[in-house]
Amino acid sequence: MPEHEKPVVVPYDPEWAAGGRELCALLRERLGASALHVDHIGSTSVPGMAAKDIYDVQVSVADLDQAADVFEAPLAALGFVRSPYLRDHVPAGREADEDPADWAKRYWSRRGGTAPDVNLHVRRAGSPNERLALLFRDWLRATPDAVPAYARFKYVLAENVPDTGTYADVKDPVVDLVAVVAEQWAAATSWHPHP
Repeated sequence: MPEHEKPVVVPYDPEWAAGGRELCALLRERLGASALHVDHIGSTSVPGMAAKDIYDVQVSVADLDQAADVFEAPLAALGFVRSPYLRDHVPAGREADEDPADWAKRYWSRRGGTAPDVNLHVRRAGSPNERLALLFRDWLRATPDAVPAYARFKYVLAENVPDTGTYADVKDPVVDLVAVVAEQWAAATSWHPHP
C-alpha cells in the first residue's frame, strides 16, 4: 500500500460484491491448495459502506513462508507486487497478551492497469489477525446501523490526513474499539470465522 498517496474514500458501489466474488474465485484457482480460504474483506465487502476503491482480500494459509514462495509467481502473473509489510497492528489492550508472531502476515498489492486495485493479505489460518479481519467484516454486515457512522468517520479522516499511512494509523484505534463490541457480538451469536 503506497503510504504517500492521499486516501480517497468513495460511496458504496454495488458492483464491489460481484467483483469481490470474481476476484476470490480467480485467486482460489491460481493459488491452489495452499490457499485454505480466500475471503473478500474490508470495506468493499460490506453492503452500503463507503470505501477506498481498492479490494481487500485475505488468503488463509497453513504456513506463511511456504505460501509466500508458492504464491510469488502466480501473483506476479496477475500483476501483484510483494510488499515488505510482515505484521499487522496488534489491537490496543492486547499487546501484553499476544505473541507478536501471531500477527504476522505477507502482503501483496496491485495498482493501476485494467484489473481492479487490490490489497492482498496472506495470514495464517487460525491466527488472531485472520480472525479479526473476518469478524470486523461480519459484524458490520450484521450491524447495518453502524455502517453510516463508520463511513462518515472514514470520509472525514480521508479529508484530513495527508497520506494513506496516516489514514491507517488513525483508523487502527477505531477498529480496535469496534473489535471490542464485535467480540461481544461474536460470543453472543456463536460466530466463527469459517463456519
